[in-house]
Amino acid sequence: MTAPSSKRDANRRGQGRRRGNRPERSDRSAGAIAQPAWKPVTYHVAPTEILVPDAIERIHQAGLAILQEIGIKVLGQDARDAYAAAGFDVDDTSELVRFDSTGLMETLATIPAEFSLRARNPQKNLRIGGKHAAFCSVGGPAYCMDLEQGRRRGTYKEMCDFIRLVQSLDILHQEGGGGFEALDLPADTRHLDLFLAQATLMDKNWVPWNMGTEQTIDALTMGAMMMAESVETLAEKDPLFVGVVNTNSPLQLDIPMAEGLMTLAAHGQVAIITPFTLAGAMAPITLAGTLAQQHAEAMAGLALTQIIRPGVPAMYGAFSSNVDMRTGSPAFGTPEYTQAAQISGQLARRLGVPLRSSNTTAANAPDAQAAYESMMSLWGAMGGQANIIKHAAGWVGGGLTASYEKLIIDAEMLQMMAAQCEPPEVSDATLALDAIRDVGPAGHYFGTEHTLARYEDAFYTPLVSNWDNYETWLEGGSETAERKANRVWKQLLGEYEKPPIDAGIEEALNDFVARRKRGEAV
Repeated sequence: MTAPSSKRDANRRGQGRRRGNRPERSDRSAGAIAQPAWKPVTYHVAPTEILVPDAIERIHQAGLAILQEIGIKVLGQDARDAYAAAGFDVDDTSELVRFDSTGLMETLATIPAEFSLRARNPQKNLRIGGKHAAFCSVGGPAYCMDLEQGRRRGTYKEMCDFIRLVQSLDILHQEGGGGFEALDLPADTRHLDLFLAQATLMDKNWVPWNMGTEQTIDALTMGAMMMAESVETLAEKDPLFVGVVNTNSPLQLDIPMAEGLMTLAAHGQVAIITPFTLAGAMAPITLAGTLAQQHAEAMAGLALTQIIRPGVPAMYGAFSSNVDMRTGSPAFGTPEYTQAAQISGQLARRLGVPLRSSNTTAANAPDAQAAYESMMSLWGAMGGQANIIKHAAGWVGGGLTASYEKLIIDAEMLQMMAAQCEPPEVSDATLALDAIRDVGPAGHYFGTEHTLARYEDAFYTPLVSNWDNYETWLEGGSETAERKANRVWKQLLGEYEKPPIDAGIEEALNDFVARRKRGEAV
């Protein structure tokens, strides 16, 4: 049968290069940075479980045995007193706390499986736990870097620009703690400047520093002011903050971390108990032994949150990797890291508590190594169904550096991972039987009504990736992913608009910071 003229014309059009004949997106958004709308991630499939339940139970029981037989060293007297008041075995001379397994599990049973986190913009509130996930930007590095200036000590101005970019990237649901430290500011007050920037330059949820009671109270006070509330009433509502509490592996909880944990919990805020267990250095060289130690340290910290305030939300933090046994340097994005993240998900679910994991790499630049190690990390985190993925965008150099280009490259990967989590629609419309009948054998779909009605948003639109053929890529300047990322972050920064904030609240925040810097009582 002779093809209808419309089909013959479509076939002839299909003889040309595909790029020249497929629908273009530029008419709709010329010059704009293509981003999917802000939306938290939901897991729609079962988590990856690489260990059978019996193996998970053995790790869990090993963790309990560590805490019962060896215990954990708790340096702070207030924390030891809290454990003692809850009935656990405390030796003030050795500073060791030991836990009977039954009492420990009863204490952990009050941790909620899910909770909500508030943001200055209520439309950006988050649900944490269960099948819910949030991507959090990098926080904690000492250095920043970009293609032009390389690695350097970051300034407050640069840190604020990084925060503006986090606000501008819709795939990032939470800001992770400043991106990098503003090393041009005094060490004892720079946290105040950070909190001021987080509270005013963004309307997303943000992560405070919580080293010790005083710093944590500053965060709570400024967070409450931002929300037009009082510190005293924070615990009456959904949490505003999650704070990271690192144990000092192996088996130690120091004073500033314990104080931060206790202050967060007392005010109804969330502590993420995160052992930093590196196999072969701060933990046994075997992955099973490392995870048993991680599990023990996490359970000890989680128990303290419930002792301080039963029922307060808390999170199981997983950050186990290995070291390079040739140099002793931490290795990240390794197969062991991926497995540890997935198994940590099984251990967190064994306790019934939400999970935090991370996107990591040991690469010192936003290069191919950074990309494939980060993808391994994300595979582990999302396969383990982490509910918050810390350092999801911007981390390089084993966590010592925040990269502007890596922030954008990671955002690309996160957008792709989020898109992959959304199952495709299966309906009469998407099965497209009428279109298949119309095109028939040996035709193509470029000009069909079915395609023309959907082409603008049918597929994922990249932020960095270039899908041109080689000749077109050369004609366009042979732009690499790093160079494209450099151009994207600069464009985003140029287009940044500060989210609205009440003038009175901003003035009060500035006044609080000024008075705290002068040492006045507030």
